[in-house]
Amino acid sequence: MYFFFKYTELHISLLLFLVPPLEALNPGNTTFSSLLWSMRLPDSVKPLHYDLLIHPNLTSLSFSGAVQIQLDVLQETRHIFLHSKSLEISRALLLGSRYQHLLQVQESEAFEQIALSYENFTFSTGLYVIRLEFSANLSESFHGFYKGTYRTSSGEVRTLASTQFEATHARSAFPCFDEPAFKANFSIRVRREPRHISISNMPNLKTVELAGGLLEDQYDVTVKMSTYLVAFIVCDFLSISRRSQHGVEISVYTVPEKISQAEYALNTAVTLLDFYDDYFNIPYPLPKQGEQQTLYRCCSNHNFFPDLAAIPDFQSGAMENWGLTTYRESGLLFDPERSSTSDKLGITKVIAHELAHQWFGNLVTMQWWNDLWLNEGFAKFMEFVSVNLTYPELQVDDYFLEKCFTAMGVDSLSSSHPISTPVENPAQIREMFDDVSYQKGACVLNMLRDFLTPEVFKIGIIRYLKKHSYQNTVNSDLWYSLTNVCQSDDLDLGRLKEDGFCSDSKTRTSASKWFMEDDLDVREIMDTWTLQEGFPLITVEVKGREVRLKQERFLKGADQFKALFLWKVPLTYITSGSSSVQRFLLKTRHDVLYLPAEVEWVKFNVDMRGYYIVHYAAGGWDALIRQLQLNHTVFSGNDRASLIHNIFQLVSIGKVPLDLALSLSQYLSSESEIMPVTQGFSELVPLYKLMEKRDMAALENQLKGYLVNVFRRLIDAQSWSDDGSVSERMLRNYLLLFACVRRLPACVGPAQRLFRQWKESDGALRLAADVRLVVYTEGARTEEGWDFLLEKHGSTMYPSERSQIKAALSYSPLPHKLEWLMEKGLEGEILKTHELPSLIISVSKNPTAYRLAWDFLTANWQKLVKKFDLGSSAISRMVVGVTNQYSTQEKLEEVQSFFGSLDESTGAGLRSIQQALQNIQENIRWMDQNVPVLQDWLNRHSTGPAL
Repeated sequence: MYFFFKYTELHISLLLFLVPPLEALNPGNTTFSSLLWSMRLPDSVKPLHYDLLIHPNLTSLSFSGAVQIQLDVLQETRHIFLHSKSLEISRALLLGSRYQHLLQVQESEAFEQIALSYENFTFSTGLYVIRLEFSANLSESFHGFYKGTYRTSSGEVRTLASTQFEATHARSAFPCFDEPAFKANFSIRVRREPRHISISNMPNLKTVELAGGLLEDQYDVTVKMSTYLVAFIVCDFLSISRRSQHGVEISVYTVPEKISQAEYALNTAVTLLDFYDDYFNIPYPLPKQGEQQTLYRCCSNHNFFPDLAAIPDFQSGAMENWGLTTYRESGLLFDPERSSTSDKLGITKVIAHELAHQWFGNLVTMQWWNDLWLNEGFAKFMEFVSVNLTYPELQVDDYFLEKCFTAMGVDSLSSSHPISTPVENPAQIREMFDDVSYQKGACVLNMLRDFLTPEVFKIGIIRYLKKHSYQNTVNSDLWYSLTNVCQSDDLDLGRLKEDGFCSDSKTRTSASKWFMEDDLDVREIMDTWTLQEGFPLITVEVKGREVRLKQERFLKGADQFKALFLWKVPLTYITSGSSSVQRFLLKTRHDVLYLPAEVEWVKFNVDMRGYYIVHYAAGGWDALIRQLQLNHTVFSGNDRASLIHNIFQLVSIGKVPLDLALSLSQYLSSESEIMPVTQGFSELVPLYKLMEKRDMAALENQLKGYLVNVFRRLIDAQSWSDDGSVSERMLRNYLLLFACVRRLPACVGPAQRLFRQWKESDGALRLAADVRLVVYTEGARTEEGWDFLLEKHGSTMYPSERSQIKAALSYSPLPHKLEWLMEKGLEGEILKTHELPSLIISVSKNPTAYRLAWDFLTANWQKLVKKFDLGSSAISRMVVGVTNQYSTQEKLEEVQSFFGSLDESTGAGLRSIQQALQNIQENIRWMDQNVPVLQDWLNRHSTGPAL
């Protein structure tokens, strides 16, 4: 097709009028001069449009294709470099008005690139068209253009092909400029058999019948986007559709027998898309304007239908492909009778995350992967903002803190990295998809929103999105958009008047004072949070009305050089004398603020909206503990959770003695809210898991006994039902699972009875969804029960039920069963291989089988790296998750020995390996320093052994 290349043909023919036609070329005898390959493509050539044809063969499990790329050469060059990985390039052509000229292809496997050239010809500046024909096998991994399968209820295995291109895998499906800054438009055609359908980013304009009974689906031209957002699927899925209030038609695709489970996802997507349309004041998508619209026929009537597809084999949780978001089945499909409250919350959040990406990541994309957080941090942050406003009954705010605590766990090690950090090769890029980019990114944005006020923050991000639509950005672009928003002349004034923030100072909250009164440079402040790793520890010392403040890096280990960082910290605090939130911007290493009157206590970092830990020196912790024991509801649930988190983390760096932290934990016997309760478990359970790995059974059981006693009141209050709020129902599952694992008769008896009844009904008995995991876990303790659960795992058509059964199987105390299950997970028949990483991590937490997880990981390392990709989140999670409870020198040396034997191609140098080793070292140090204190404290406070 040449209709959009009209004025380029003459230009190309003039350049090539002396070049002989195709027949005269003999590239096979050409000797290439040495090329200087680079990990990054040169910016002298830019793609404008791809015309892509893909033809998968689901019988031979291969595919062929052709891509025609219009290029803009910005600087003359002898070679055109682009990406290609594991593709057989059968033909490369330079297209002219009269001739097709054969191009020579040189490939670098190490750089995953090809170089196109024509002997004695220089590409001068201007427009060109190249065509490449290629073929390859469908990938056996979970990235690129890969094979997937699913089993019907009758046992038939069906095959499909789907894509996962982020971050660097579009190049393994078609030759392309596979970097986020090389945005272009795509015209996609997919050939298929009549028994299948295809889906892609855009609506299908028409389907053409071809010779041999094949069909070709021809899709509308995409908006300008990066290659990693391209998607196409060939399958036999069914779909349901609904139109949003803004007139956007949304569809959800699933395997045929699961289409009844798609309704919740469809309704949720409609609600959230309408929310984002209104919140960002930018329709989905922003209609293309200007030069792009004159060059290409794009987005007919601006209809860009966002589809959601549940993929049976999917490594990631979900992917934001523009117009075709893809998900694990368990991340999209919901059944009101069988899915739990946790399932509902998780599905809602993941849809919110992926739809947020349609603006943050797709419409506006980071320039390079070093700023991945501009995509992922924003999407993670907006998933909580959107769900909180659209589904308040899900109480999503109760779970945001956990994201920040998780990020701090990684960020407190010297192996951490800045939110924005240099990366070059694909493995380094994949490692950026971690807790720092996602969770820390979201937490820093939440802090910034609280700092600037929600009004200013919202105006600023709308300004950012509108200014940079269809473009690429860096950190500073965001900071500029958030600075001096009221003085800007490029805003939507109608929106500002509607919000009333800039026009009426009376509407501003007290939080805005430090934005309006101080001459603040957002970039200067936020660079301290994004360009250096770690986070601050704020030490607070109160003397009368004087509050002395000190900041330093919170860092585990003894690397003092890395501790010399300084942040600009937006502090918030309340006191025993006032619940009104006060604010103070700490810009220096030391500072002092003054209270209007003396108080009994001061609590900083209100609701943990800031990304920092607080140490209350000179008796400050004693005063807070007294208040918790007297009346803990003076503090919000988030404040109580943050106090628990902070004090136990301070124990780990020697700032607070362990017995003080344990004294604070005693108040939990009066606690009932989910965040403080689960945070109490999160701090105390890992302690006895460390002892478990040292075979310290007596002390381990003593600590378990303390935990049981602290939470017995709450455990006894639980019912075996689905009653209560979302948080109450999720807490019920947590508490009953803990109680049964601890073998409390009040839990074990009902769980065994329910499992027996469920088994006798052959799985037909309806169990309360929020306690089903507890019942399954109890059943998996016996050979007969485990086998019955495995049978149901293979036959159920409900992903939520399948996930719960898999978890229960991994909790079993039957080591031979777990070893067998991991082997089957690697084969991918009985257990989907994409579920294997979570299974291995779960087995590593099993007190009777944790050694099996490490043995399996090391024995199958090469296979796992090949399947999941070096540097991927799956590999990183396994490396850290399997080892993070080891606490002996012997185990440290074993882990060091194995990972030390690897070369660069198999994982040497991975950040996750350094993180794993540091975790073990910290565990050893913690045990050596704190076991005597723990023993003494438990001896003084124990009320009996765990049952």
